[in-house]
Amino acid sequence: MTPAVAVFGIGNRSRGDDALGPLLLDRLRDWLEGQGLAAGFELFEEYQLQVENALDLEGRRLALFIDACRDSPVPVAFGPVAAAPSLAGHSTHALPPGGVLGVFARVSAEAAPPAYLLAVRGTAFELGAPLSEAAGRALEEAWELLRELARCPGHAEWQTMASVARAPRDCLPDPAP
Repeated sequence: MTPAVAVFGIGNRSRGDDALGPLLLDRLRDWLEGQGLAAGFELFEEYQLQVENALDLEGRRLALFIDACRDSPVPVAFGPVAAAPSLAGHSTHALPPGGVLGVFARVSAEAAPPAYLLAVRGTAFELGAPLSEAAGRALEEAWELLRELARCPGHAEWQTMASVARAPRDCLPDPAP
């Protein structure tokens, strides 16, 4: 049976704050196991999203993308992601979450599952850099929200949480690895 929720931790562990997505995914994996909730979630760690990730959405009730963002006015942002109508740019590599949702809709001829982005502010993305102090604080704030999302994995619940959180539209994607 396919778990109801797909969670994507996006980032490169070797590029400082870009590791925020995978680090939160690690915490979530351990926490879900400890809470007996792991069967309802499938976790994916990706350096960057690709068209193939659209297949990971098949049979899901919800999707969550966790990624570092830069130049955000807030440490943590959470909000819905809409499917992009077409692939932007000249390549199918390094898609944004909306691009993956759009590919799913085109390939499967059905609407993508409701999807959300948990964006965590990062400032240092250099190769070999450690996690910055500011990103460490943002990670802790994001972890609190992530546990709440995992406790209540429903579209209506996440919509409510998104309505009180800062929408991630103010975030710019992290730099390409």
